[in-house]
Amino acid sequence: MTNTATLASHDSADLPAQAISARGLDKVYRSDGGGEVHALRGVDLDIPRGGIFGLLGPNGAGKSTFINILAGLVVKSSGTATVWGLDIDRESRHARAAIGVVPQELNLDAFFTPYEMLEVQAGFYGVPPAERRTTEILERVGLADKARAYSRSLSGGMRRRLLVAKALVHNPPVLVLDEPTAGVDIELRRSLWEFVKELNANGTTVVLTTHYLEEAEELCDRIAIINKGQVIACDDTRALVERLDNKELRIKVREPLNTLPGALSRFTVDLPDDHNLNFRYRTRETEVRDILAAVAEAGLTIADISTEEPDLEDIFLELTRDTAGFETTDKV
Repeated sequence: MTNTATLASHDSADLPAQAISARGLDKVYRSDGGGEVHALRGVDLDIPRGGIFGLLGPNGAGKSTFINILAGLVVKSSGTATVWGLDIDRESRHARAAIGVVPQELNLDAFFTPYEMLEVQAGFYGVPPAERRTTEILERVGLADKARAYSRSLSGGMRRRLLVAKALVHNPPVLVLDEPTAGVDIELRRSLWEFVKELNANGTTVVLTTHYLEEAEELCDRIAIINKGQVIACDDTRALVERLDNKELRIKVREPLNTLPGALSRFTVDLPDDHNLNFRYRTRETEVRDILAAVAEAGLTIADISTEEPDLEDIFLELTRDTAGFETTDKV
């Protein structure tokens, strides 16, 4: 394969608007017994250049199948897709060179050192020896002191970082992280995300699949949720969270309450104990000041107040709550 690091240069004046684009992408797995599993069903998805994009969904939703099609590891059944403006069928070699994938599995050769692995990987992508950045990449992922150690001696976190390093050897403009922090400790997870932010700040488009919803909410500019092989939601992260226009206002009052005052009867409110009121409301229909005015009208003195807003986990569960019982395959 020829070196395509310059083909998708981050400094080019002619950059594609979409880092990844799919139209009608379909994938059917067929078993020897004649059965079928529809892993992707007509997926239409655009992933803008330059951001951090989250791809979320329950196990078996189709996330890994989508990624593997883009990387040339799985053959699609129908539809079209481009990576960095390159068609994965007509320009397959260049399209594969424009994407780096960090897989879920720790698939490393136990008898190779990190330095050797990156050199071999760079050779696979046709990167000339003079243009290889092996030492630089190992330094960036914190493995410079382990460059000559056998990979079997590395900890799980170090192996995870080595996978990231392998995906970067050909300087791809698009980096896909498939569940990169699964099974790693909190310290390493935060370290990895700082590195991802640095990559993104330097121009790399990052696509992230994760089960840690709080990470996706914190890191991603835009999120798509895929379920049963279909994209069921795609929006800016903040707009996606705001789809659940449900809030809760918790008010603690000084006066003991045995029953709900009549002034509060027009609201949806619970009385969990004799000093607390929990109001559930929609911001499009009710304002906090209306609730506070009603509490004052009831002759109650507020001792404490707090609010609870929906987060990404709420909308994820709301959109995928009917996932129980759908067909899955370990390839999806």
